[in-house]
Amino acid sequence: MPETLTTTDPRTGTRSDTGIAPTSGDEVAVIVARAKDAAQEIASRSRAWRARLLDGLADSLEEHRDRLVSTAETETGLTAARLEGELSRTTFQLRLFGEAVREGGFLEAAIDHATETPLGRQPDVRRMLVPVGPVAVFGSSNFPFAFSVPGGDTASALAAGNPVVVKAHSAHPLTSKVSYEALRAGAERVDAPEGTLGIVFGQQAGVTLVEHAAIAAVGFTGSLGAAQHLRAAIEGRPRPIPFYGELQSVNPLVITEAALRARGAEIAVGLSSSITASGGQLCTKPGIAFVPAGDAADQFARRLGDAVGASDPGVLLNERVLASFGESVASLEAAPGVIALTGATTPDGTGFSVAPRVLRVQARDLTTAHTIEAFGPLVLVVDYHDVDELAVALAQVPHSLTATLHVEDTDLGRIVELLPVLQEASGRIVFNGYPTGVRVSWAQHHGGPWPATNTVHTSVGVTAIRRFLRPLAWQNAPETLLPEELRDDFAEIPRRVDGALITTSRSGGS
Repeated sequence: MPETLTTTDPRTGTRSDTGIAPTSGDEVAVIVARAKDAAQEIASRSRAWRARLLDGLADSLEEHRDRLVSTAETETGLTAARLEGELSRTTFQLRLFGEAVREGGFLEAAIDHATETPLGRQPDVRRMLVPVGPVAVFGSSNFPFAFSVPGGDTASALAAGNPVVVKAHSAHPLTSKVSYEALRAGAERVDAPEGTLGIVFGQQAGVTLVEHAAIAAVGFTGSLGAAQHLRAAIEGRPRPIPFYGELQSVNPLVITEAALRARGAEIAVGLSSSITASGGQLCTKPGIAFVPAGDAADQFARRLGDAVGASDPGVLLNERVLASFGESVASLEAAPGVIALTGATTPDGTGFSVAPRVLRVQARDLTTAHTIEAFGPLVLVVDYHDVDELAVALAQVPHSLTATLHVEDTDLGRIVELLPVLQEASGRIVFNGYPTGVRVSWAQHHGGPWPATNTVHTSVGVTAIRRFLRPLAWQNAPETLLPEELRDDFAEIPRRVDGALITTSRSGGS
C-alpha cells in the first residue's frame, strides 16, 4: 500500500491521516488524457451550456456549504465566518463568469469583410478568442475556496471553455477533496464530459502534471520558490506553455501629513484590522506603512501597537508558514535601525499561533533588507520627513499587488509626483482604504509587476478569463465552417465589424 497523505489542524498541531494516496504518474496521465478528450467536447458546446455549468458548480458548492466550511476550518485554522464569506465570494464569482459567458464580449469577436483598400483588394478576415486546452491549477493555502480547487483560476479556465486539472494543496487535502466532489456533482447535473474536472494529490504529481504534453497552461498562487520549481519543470517541456503566477507582495501604504492629523486614530485601527485579519495571511496585506515623522507619528505608532497588541493571536496555516514567518521576523528585527513596538511573546498552546508584530524604522535607514514579505500578522512602520525621502524609501520596496494612499484634499497636490512611482510599482492603487478584500467585478485587477506576479493579467475579476484563451483568425472561410459568433447574421454578442463596435442592442440581438 502506498503511503497516504496527512493533514494537520493548525489550531492544535494535531496531525491525522487522510486516507488519500498520492496520485501516481500513470494516474496523472489518465486524468490528463480525459481532460484532453473533454476539451474537444467542451469546445463544441454552446456558451449557454457553459454558463449553465458555472451556475451548476455554484449551486452544488452552496448545497455542500456546511461540510466544506467545517472541513476547511479544521485544516486551515481560519474562522467559520471568514470561510463562509470566502465560499460566498467563490459562488458569486462562478455566477458572474456565467453572466460574462452569456454576454460574450470576452471573445473579442471581430470581422473585416473582403473589400478594396488603398493597398488593393483585401481578404475576409474574422477573429475571436478560443480555449487553449486543459489547464493545470495550483491553489493557495490561505484561500481554500477562493484560490484553490473551486477558486478563481478554475472558474476562469472553465469560463474560457477549458477542462481543469487541479493539484490539491498539501495543507488542506481533505478540503480539496470535498470541494472537488462538490464540483463534480454540479458538473454531472449538466452532463459535463467526464474529464471536465480532475484532481491530483502529492508534490510529485504536481510536477508530473505540468510536464504533461496535453496541459496547455498553468495557473498558480503561492510562494516564489514553489513557482520557480514549477517553472523549471515547464521549461523542460518540448513545447513551452504559459505560467500565470501570483507570487509575493509587500503592498506599501502611505499616510500623508494631513491625513495623519485628520484621521490618525481611525487609520491606526483600520490598519491593525487589515494586517491581523486571517492571521495576516492575505496576499494584499499592507506589510509596510509610511508615516510623516514627528509627534503625530509617535502617537500613531503607539495607537497601532496598542490595537495590534489587543488583537487575538494569529493562527498560521501550517508549519511551513510558521517557520517562514519566524525567519522573516528575525530577519527584520536584525535589520539596521529597527525597533519593536509590540512584544515577541509567543502564545501558549501547541498549535501554530503567533503574536502580531509591529516594527518601526526611519526612512533614511530603509534598505531592501527591511522590505521582505512577512506572510503573517506583521507591519513595519517607516517614518519619513518629506516627499523626496519618501520616494527614495519607496524605491526599496519590491513591486507589489497594491499600493495604498491615505490623503486629504488639502495635500493632493503634494502627492501628484508620487503617483507615477506607485503606478509603476503596483497593480492597484487604493485611496483612503485598505487593500485587503478584493472585489470580484469587471473592473478589478489583481496582479502587479514582478515579483508580485509574472504576467500583466489579473487573477480576479472577469478579465481573468483572458489568460486561458488564445486568438484565432479565419481568412476567407466558408460561413458554415465558422463559429456561430463570427457569422454575419449572428447578433447576440458585441462584435467589431469592419472597424465599428456593434453592440447587441444595436444589432438586434437580445
